[in-house]
Amino acid sequence: MKTVHRVLDPNKPASIPGNLCALAVMTKAPRAGEVKTRLVPPLSHDEAAQLNRAFLRDICAVISAACWRGPESTRDRIRVARGVGVYTPLGTESAYENVLSDDFFLIPQRGDHFGDRLNFSAEDLFKVGFDSVCLINSDSPTVPAEVFAQAVELLGLRRDRIVLGPSDDGGYYLIGLKEPHPEMFERIDWSTERVFDQTLARATELGVEVKLLPTGYDVDDHATLQRLCSELLGENSRDGVAPNTRKVLREIIEREGRAGIWPGAAPRSGGP
Repeated sequence: MKTVHRVLDPNKPASIPGNLCALAVMTKAPRAGEVKTRLVPPLSHDEAAQLNRAFLRDICAVISAACWRGPESTRDRIRVARGVGVYTPLGTESAYENVLSDDFFLIPQRGDHFGDRLNFSAEDLFKVGFDSVCLINSDSPTVPAEVFAQAVELLGLRRDRIVLGPSDDGGYYLIGLKEPHPEMFERIDWSTERVFDQTLARATELGVEVKLLPTGYDVDDHATLQRLCSELLGENSRDGVAPNTRKVLREIIEREGRAGIWPGAAPRSGGP
């Protein structure tokens, strides 16, 4: 069934209940030829878009799980966060039907440069009424719900702080803010191995405490695609991690063979 997501207008307060954190995924509409293009080849543009949609489904599923505190199916369970898709370009809202979880909001990106888009996204999410904000990339589908829940918990503590989820390529997969700090997105050499260190330097200049989450990795080239295949399909893979991404990778391998995206791999027993 078609899911129609509510689109938030940053110029109008959205009646967000008090003390909610926005777990906001930065996303470009998952259309062939426009997403994950660094994975083409070995993937086709259609396969890259299909994989991007799978990433989003898996990330949104764990975000939805992290939005609640307390045991499931108990009266003590409370909502502490809300998932949001921060999307571009305008007019592509329908691309997220049956991709983002049903309970997600949408809010458009604005700004010409990546740092501006991050800064304005945080600013807009605070404006519509969120108490804190986590900006999350859409390239790390294996981050578990526990990590996002930890970010929400850290941002719920007293005193200002910044939460970072480092990526092992020198960037980060998550930045969490208790209040707007546009300086965190200034003088950063985006898409380089200096991003994380420069971000720490900005926090030091502001005198704001930084809390770190476990290190993750971005899937944005052939080497990290092979790493993802090993994590999800290899002999030591764990069930339940990124099931949509796992399914797409298996289908590609079954259709085209392992050599293209996962050469020299030792498959999990019973796997493709």
